[in-house]
Amino acid sequence: MTDRPSPDPLTAALAAADRGWHVFPLAPNAKHPALHSEERCPRTGPCTAGHLGWERRATTDPDAIRRAWTHGPYNVGVACGPSSLVVVDLDTPKHPGDTPPPRWAGQGITDGHDTFAALCEKHDAYGHYDTFTVRTGRGGTHIYFTAPPGTVLRNTTGEKGQGLGWKVDTRAHGGYVVAAGSTVAKRPYTLALDVQPMPLPAWLATLLTPKAPPVAALDTAAVRARIGRLQAYVQAAVRGESDKVAGAGEGVRNHTLFASSAALGRLVAAGTLPEHDATDALLAAGSKAGLGEAECRRTIAKGLARGAGSVGRAA
Repeated sequence: MTDRPSPDPLTAALAAADRGWHVFPLAPNAKHPALHSEERCPRTGPCTAGHLGWERRATTDPDAIRRAWTHGPYNVGVACGPSSLVVVDLDTPKHPGDTPPPRWAGQGITDGHDTFAALCEKHDAYGHYDTFTVRTGRGGTHIYFTAPPGTVLRNTTGEKGQGLGWKVDTRAHGGYVVAAGSTVAKRPYTLALDVQPMPLPAWLATLLTPKAPPVAALDTAAVRARIGRLQAYVQAAVRGESDKVAGAGEGVRNHTLFASSAALGRLVAAGTLPEHDATDALLAAGSKAGLGEAECRRTIAKGLARGAGSVGRAA
């Protein structure tokens, strides 16, 4: 893969915008945004109604781009989220002591390119993709993919959290990359492959999609024991509302859960029913009725708040 001559920053910014990618100026010869911080925001111009950060200031408007880049030799930042991009950043070691962890070193890994190749092999995928590719100033590689529709992916770093592996970062919503045509520490970013970016491969999308936290099983016996220590009329109210929810048929389950949550919310507001006891009892009933946990929790929270609010209005 032979790198192409780098365009000048204005040409690079306009070319990116022509692809529908949102760009903003970076400081000359550096990676950080050339925009004021929130602390130093003058509340004028684009920020008249409130501070706008780099992601919201990023634009595809060619006139705005020409105006911005005529003020100085700015580098070009591509805001990945607004541009519907996911960029895989393959990095190289920064110093002699920057060596791979044992599990990667044992595979002969020396940099992010090797790590990514190993991941591709593990998932029966090609190690090279014919997609838009940029060579970074330090010999790394930015591989551009279009983001999967309907999925919000975030940045990842190395092996942390949802990260892919040593020296492999990703940039998506909340992240940006330095575009070809920029220079950082006097090292140019160059076009390695100038083609349309391909969709993010399914195996990568799966690895990068945030995992839902494990749901702890609800101990219904413990919930009943806690309710049994409450005043008799509170126990009766919780049992009654829980029975209504558990027996609700499809089509009225969520409405019944909301109404019962509002009823118990009045007891919570009065201080006779602990909120976590009300939530757990209703959650168990909603689960028995066939509702999902996330849906139950949202409805219960709204219902309890409605019930508590009615007590406040009556007062």
